Amino acid sequence: METKTDVLLGLQWGDEGKGKIVDVLTPHYDIVARFQGGPNAGHTIEFGSKKFVLHTIPSGIFNKNTINVIGNGVLIDPFILDSEIESIRTSGVDVFKNILVSRKAHLILPTHRLLDAVYEKAKGKDKIGSTLKGIGPAYTDKAARKGLRTGDLDQADFEQRYQKIRSQHLKIVSLYQVDFRDIAIEGIPFEAYEKSWLEKLAVLQQFEKTDSEYFLNDALAKGKKILAEGAQGSMLDIDFGAYPFVTSSSTTSAGVCSGLGIPPSKVGRVFGIFKAYCTRVGSGPFPTELFDQTGEELRKKGHEFGATTGRPRRCGWLDLPALKYAIMLNGVTELKIMKADVLSGFPKVKVATQYKINGQLTETVPFDPERIEAEPEYRTFEGWDEPLNEISRFDDLPQQLRKYIQFIEKETGIPIQLVSVGPNREETIVR
Repeated sequence: METKTDVLLGLQWGDEGKGKIVDVLTPHYDIVARFQGGPNAGHTIEFGSKKFVLHTIPSGIFNKNTINVIGNGVLIDPFILDSEIESIRTSGVDVFKNILVSRKAHLILPTHRLLDAVYEKAKGKDKIGSTLKGIGPAYTDKAARKGLRTGDLDQADFEQRYQKIRSQHLKIVSLYQVDFRDIAIEGIPFEAYEKSWLEKLAVLQQFEKTDSEYFLNDALAKGKKILAEGAQGSMLDIDFGAYPFVTSSSTTSAGVCSGLGIPPSKVGRVFGIFKAYCTRVGSGPFPTELFDQTGEELRKKGHEFGATTGRPRRCGWLDLPALKYAIMLNGVTELKIMKADVLSGFPKVKVATQYKINGQLTETVPFDPERIEAEPEYRTFEGWDEPLNEISRFDDLPQQLRKYIQFIEKETGIPIQLVSVGPNREETIVR
């Protein structure tokens, strides 16, 4: 019997905890497929005493019975992919055995990262907070129809095409009066990085390449269960995020269709992941951001530092208008709340229910929140002191937390089916 593809994605500004939930759900799926983004993502998975951060490889990798697909919408940097592989190998996983790479997935070239660094530096105080992984320039070349794909590695003219686009990029860099030899990538001089990148292409070539759109649709026709794994978060979407402080891909459920080659009629349940509070890395509007001791305490208790960049995350209370907006965009059918344990110990917990813009109350996310001041209006809840990490039943959670969760369910109209009470895969309550 033909099945549909379930989707799991973030509803905030990324870092919601998607990796952990994919890992928890993986035993129920035959295939886990990444559909957008690249090594700017950082999906953290913890089990036992081990911790892994995945950047490109789907989070189903630790289940030996699951096939993992890197879809056509994903960007691949062989240099970063190689270090990721080495990390995973320490867990005894045969990485090359159960990963398929789309031939249509684009490559992040060394000069893409060079351009990223030059562009961000040139913006000065207007910088968007790029991860400097070459994501924007690589997607730009994809749209300009001059990018290189993994399938091109098997073509006789790959070297010639690589040199041509490299030359074009270096000409752009020279316009900024920058000597590319003075720029370091991954802490090493550009030319040394490029040499290593070219060597790592051999590692990428060890993966089985596939026409993933055929593979995935054939799998659905045979009744296989597929989970599409999103990266970043809905509020960073290229179209619907706070432009230009966004990523360069479609982070919503619409990106599943273009990033995997699956038609809309074959999308099933949509799992929306969100934190019990909000965080953001980099520049851009953040209406509920806290600049006081409470914000610092959230950062400290939640270990809020970027999995990819290591940068401190900006922290604030849950933004309900933004959450509802993301739910609407994605057609979310089930919610999963993360890091509820971090809120333990706060005397009061707040939720933004509306914005005040020019004296008027609204639940609508403004067109340009960077220039339109949106002052949040809060609903305050009593806090709780109990530690949560050893609780396994929803009814055993503190009454105040259950009230908080039930309020979010009522406001969004979507059931919260999972509550995460710690970073480990076992610290998860399924309702």
